[in-house]
Amino acid sequence: MIIPVPVVSVICLCYNHERFLAEALDSVLAQTYPNIEIIILDDASTDNSVAIIQEYCRRFPHLQFIQNSSNLGSCRAFNRAFKQSTGKYIIDFATDDVLLPNRITEQVQCFADLPEDYGVVYTNAILINEASQPIRPFYQILPNGKRYLEPVSGWIYEFLVRKYFISTPTMLIKRTVLEKLNGYNEELVYEDFDFWVRSSRYFQYYFLDKILTKRRLHPQQQSRQLYKKQDKQLASTVLVCQTALQLNRTTQENAALTFRVKYEFRKAVSTCNFKEALALAQLLQQLQSLNGVYKLAAILIQWQQKLF
Repeated sequence: MIIPVPVVSVICLCYNHERFLAEALDSVLAQTYPNIEIIILDDASTDNSVAIIQEYCRRFPHLQFIQNSSNLGSCRAFNRAFKQSTGKYIIDFATDDVLLPNRITEQVQCFADLPEDYGVVYTNAILINEASQPIRPFYQILPNGKRYLEPVSGWIYEFLVRKYFISTPTMLIKRTVLEKLNGYNEELVYEDFDFWVRSSRYFQYYFLDKILTKRRLHPQQQSRQLYKKQDKQLASTVLVCQTALQLNRTTQENAALTFRVKYEFRKAVSTCNFKEALALAQLLQQLQSLNGVYKLAAILIQWQQKLF
């Protein structure tokens, strides 16, 4: 009996990754899984990334290359490549990260053992620096034996609304999930929080407790720009919190969202992103949780904006 081997599409998104690109692409090409579609999209890099990609395409003709003439941002760029993909499963792979050789094989096998309503399998990762040296596991073990972040499986919508705990590069996503969501929300600057919230409302998640990805930390990556003055990502966070309010079904989910919004409000105030802070205060009011120091802070911000 021939066991079907579904196509896995690895969408490799590149923007100014020339220092890391070869290691990233080599890790995709070294996968033990036999049925991989590799789509590389360069989002108008200003460094030498395109020349490196073109050389890889010359050496490996099965690689597909999309070159954007202008920078679309991660959400629109991914959607463009996703429309060209054919895989049953999708990996959104930034070309500053690294896949371990058995990454795809392990996750596809995991999906094969799960019920149909599971849409995402995510794993542990090892964090690495710019020189590819290991820093620590993403799910760090504390002296008391517990993890600093605790992964969860199943219907995890409430947990994802409350706080971040998934390493985005580790996810293997069913195509049907992205199709149901119509891809990433192109109104947003970043994709993962919105994807988690919307997808986990309709699909279960599974945590596979293995390290299968190296996630690189470096100053240029988008996630390192979060919570700074005039932070464009914070406006996207506000929109996702508004989406979550519409998706919530229970008082427990509202409590989880309140926890999240208060956290984001504190960050917005501390970084002087007052427009976003007021939008978050309005959300707290809708959640009937704008009280105490949060109400006072919102009043002071409104007063300050009227003066200046």
